[in-house]
Amino acid sequence: MRCLVTGATGFVGSHLTRLLCQRGHEVAILMRAESNPWRIADVLPNLRVIRGDLSDLASVQDQIVKLQPEAVLHLAWQGVQSRFRNESVQSDNIGTAAQLLEISHRAGCRTWIGFGSQAEYGPKPEAISETDRPAPTSLYGMAKLATMEMSRATAGLMDMRWVWIRVFSLYGPADEPGWMLPSLIQQLLSREVPALTAGTQMWDYLYVEEAAEAIARLVESPSASGLFNLGSGQARPLRQIVELVRDMIDPSLSLRFGEVPFRPDQVMHLEADITRLHEALAWRPRGDLTAGLQATVAWHRARFNGKAAAS
Repeated sequence: MRCLVTGATGFVGSHLTRLLCQRGHEVAILMRAESNPWRIADVLPNLRVIRGDLSDLASVQDQIVKLQPEAVLHLAWQGVQSRFRNESVQSDNIGTAAQLLEISHRAGCRTWIGFGSQAEYGPKPEAISETDRPAPTSLYGMAKLATMEMSRATAGLMDMRWVWIRVFSLYGPADEPGWMLPSLIQQLLSREVPALTAGTQMWDYLYVEEAAEAIARLVESPSASGLFNLGSGQARPLRQIVELVRDMIDPSLSLRFGEVPFRPDQVMHLEADITRLHEALAWRPRGDLTAGLQATVAWHRARFNGKAAAS
């Protein structure tokens, strides 16, 4: 299938782009001139690169129409970092998605896959299903929800297959360094003592390569449409995950649990009900948290040792 991917140089987008190539799809990406494609350097020669910016889609619309993508996977989003979650930039993403949808339709696209977030639901004390009423508490979650509703209605008018994936917490190699797990691993490799919350949160973590597999199967399954949660389907105590990472690096290292207070908006329970995804694809994650964390720690350790050798 001929696919166009936005956000291909990001954490999730890079793993997905690589997997789509491995599965024999023809993949094009929309990439800004200033983007650093280090995450996809190994597959970049196999990709068709459209140089452009989502803020100026008019300048690349002819190239997208000429490409005639059969599926568009829209992962790119402005303001993903926590410090931007309540900034006005969030609303820009809604119009960008609407414009990309229109161009995709003119290009003959038959499948639109958009990427949402568990933030659309707001805090819930139990497993969250797609039928639960959304109640986002941030502009980020509100903009994701608005983009979902807009794209669903627009795709329906255009007779396009519409898929919206609400992504829960993912982890793995090449993640953004500011998130909890990459930051923790880097601190421990540097022999620092991380200051942490009490770690009593229950969080749903899914290895990014398993997430990419589920997304690729959604691309390839013409009968799969609608809203899907994407997570591991299992919530674990955050303290358990942190201690597991510490033990992989050095069991003698200290952890300062309880030194960081919970934020007023702290998510204490995050768990995806993935029944609908399983029924559509017969897919379930392998759920081997230890293996996924070992691969992630090994990736960070290799980069850490490489930097140390170069200094």
